[in-house]
Amino acid sequence: MTDTALSFDVLIVGAGHGGAQAAIALRQRGFEGTIALLGDEPELPYERPPLSKDYLAGEKPFERILIRPAAFWVERTITLLPGRTVVSVDPAAHVVTTDEGATIGYSSLIWATGGPPRRLTCAGHDLRGVHGVRTRADVDQMIAELPDVRHVIVIGGGYIGLEAAAVLTKLGKHVTVLEAAPRVLARVAGEALSHFYEAEHRAHGVDLRTGVTVVSIEGQDGAATGVRLADGSVVAGSMVVVGIGIVPAVAPLIEAGAAGGNGVTVDAFCRTSLPDVLAIGDCAAHPNPYADGATIRLESVQNANDQATVVARVLTGDPQPYDAVPWFWSNQYDLKLQTVGLSTGFDTAVLRGDVATRRFSVVYLKGGKVIALDCVNMTRDYVQGRALVVASAVIDPALLADADVPIKEMLAAD
Repeated sequence: MTDTALSFDVLIVGAGHGGAQAAIALRQRGFEGTIALLGDEPELPYERPPLSKDYLAGEKPFERILIRPAAFWVERTITLLPGRTVVSVDPAAHVVTTDEGATIGYSSLIWATGGPPRRLTCAGHDLRGVHGVRTRADVDQMIAELPDVRHVIVIGGGYIGLEAAAVLTKLGKHVTVLEAAPRVLARVAGEALSHFYEAEHRAHGVDLRTGVTVVSIEGQDGAATGVRLADGSVVAGSMVVVGIGIVPAVAPLIEAGAAGGNGVTVDAFCRTSLPDVLAIGDCAAHPNPYADGATIRLESVQNANDQATVVARVLTGDPQPYDAVPWFWSNQYDLKLQTVGLSTGFDTAVLRGDVATRRFSVVYLKGGKVIALDCVNMTRDYVQGRALVVASAVIDPALLADADVPIKEMLAAD
């Protein structure tokens, strides 16, 4: 099916945070051309972080996690194209083809697809009861199954896995967390924070195991019954939640000749190597000034929104390079973790406050300079610490460790 009449000045592929915010930012900046927002789900654009928290817990209905109500998109003449997937891109003709065989033309293409959850490849990975956590449909299926589930196994000790474990524990389920690394959050935090969260989950009754290898998902009559580990033991559970990262959904761009690998490569203005094709969000591998200029992907709402602003500026004639300070958050139990900066490659970690009080911060330094902070129930440190990261401040570690001295005073003294 070819509809040559379907063409837009800006076609946005991906209707998550990045794609939706790009459309919004374009209109805010006075862009008057036609805009279409194409997504692979039937839903209106919605927030994903609450899926593993408030939405799974039943504390926030779907209507409250919509990025904007339906009328908003109509009022701003932003065409929504839900339930479609782009399978190929022709950069010379400025056309994409969808899974339905339809072609859609564009003057500028913004790729904001994020990526599906990384799936297990072991035997039993496709049994009923094995779930990823990316879409409303994923979580709705979990919610539907939960009344008949007593034991849940979470594979992966990153933020998604730990957040799901906290909610499922609160819902009265017996939860086992299996992490292959020696500690949870190993890729994003220092040992102090990892061990704190391990202790918290265990205190809430979670059977948390690190340094374990999953061999297969065991099943009966097509449904999961447990997880077999490398030591031969089987952890029983009729629901398995897999939280081991995402796979950037960039194959159509790479096949069309775009530079990339783990994501699609973009420059400081979020431009790919293809003409008139930009990319933002989880799938965009970009040079990051807070990672010593290394090309990285950031999986966060903040990054998606900030890069959406970058592309909106590019397309409205006011280009400004991406230069946003990375920040993240995670809610588990009554703990609010707020992170600013990137701790990757740190050589010193300074504990600020007392872990036993459940209110503390970890300040990360590299070459004597502050590069990141993890703040647990310490919003003041998080807010004030941003300035230390921006300034690459050099502060005496002994002073950083003194929780009685506000961080803003340290920067003034520096």
